[in-house]
Amino acid sequence: MKKLLIILYVLIPLTFWAQYLLPNEEVIYSFETKTRKKMFLVKDKTNKYIQYRFGTKSKVEMEFPAERTKESWKKFHYNSYWRGGGIQNSGMEIDNLSFKNNGYEYLLFRTYHAEGEVYTAGIIIKDSKGKETRINGNYKTVKGCICNLEDTKMIEKEDIGLSF
Repeated sequence: MKKLLIILYVLIPLTFWAQYLLPNEEVIYSFETKTRKKMFLVKDKTNKYIQYRFGTKSKVEMEFPAERTKESWKKFHYNSYWRGGGIQNSGMEIDNLSFKNNGYEYLLFRTYHAEGEVYTAGIIIKDSKGKETRINGNYKTVKGCICNLEDTKMIEKEDIGLSF
């Protein structure tokens, strides 16, 4: 009986994470929202694809794109800004990743502002009429960084503006 409990203790979390992370994948950026939902941006370990996933503990509610191919990289747009501190400037970092799906524009963001040591993460969703919905992330749960996309050489920086 004790062995069965140990096996269940190990398998239940693995089943949960399996929905968000396949064996051939690694996390680029992830966080938990204030409502306990999870956002994962993952990629194949050999850069065959990139995919966004969002949902609850028991169900992935959205995957984008649906197909896991090399073409997936072209569906995302990346931008970042970094400013060192100094007498005249407060240091800051902003990373944005956007994509469009079913008439909505999604923007994943991560920011740091040296003044006040403020960190933020989240998702901004804009509908076709321009109405925005903001989903705030719990920064204490952030793993990875959108900024690591530059290292893959699979996505180029674009002037998509900066939002947060």
